[in-house]
Amino acid sequence: MGASKCSSSGIFAVIIFFLIYNVYVLPLAHAQSPAPAPAPTSDGTSIDQAIAYVLMLVALVLTYLIH
Repeated sequence: MGASKCSSSGIFAVIIFFLIYNVYVLPLAHAQSPAPAPAPTSDGTSIDQAIAYVLMLVALVLTYLIH
């Protein structure tokens, strides 16, 4: 009786080992490196727009203070 219990637990351990191997190790073998990030496409318009907003805010504050 003891031998059959040991054998069934050994088979169970082997099944668990192969299950873990198939779930975690095999996908790592097929993994690919991520694609490189795209180059920045800013042509400076967002920077120009931010400067324009700041200058408009300064003009608004100066106009408010002068009146």
